[in-house]
Amino acid sequence: MIVAFDNPIPANELDQYLKEFEELVMGSGLVESVATRHHIRVPGDDHAPVAVASAVVQLHLTDLDALNATFTMPGAVDLIRRWQARHPYRAVWANHEPLT
Repeated sequence: MIVAFDNPIPANELDQYLKEFEELVMGSGLVESVATRHHIRVPGDDHAPVAVASAVVQLHLTDLDALNATFTMPGAVDLIRRWQARHPYRAVWANHEPLT
């Protein structure tokens, strides 16, 4: 998942968002592992045609059923609404087989 906040947010708040997201998905029992990283800004970001990422989140799931279930996991709507109210953002999902 690529997370793009509409406006830059302080690093400590981005860290808090990522921590809360990680706790939510890991607590769901649907996700085997999660990795989060801040986007590394480069001059080319100024020419991004769609959006510039704030962070990247990678979830490892056992199967397609687990992936589908993550979109309805308890607590997800609350987390999204709380953070959207503070710092609007967009998320882009890229669902794929494991990369080698």
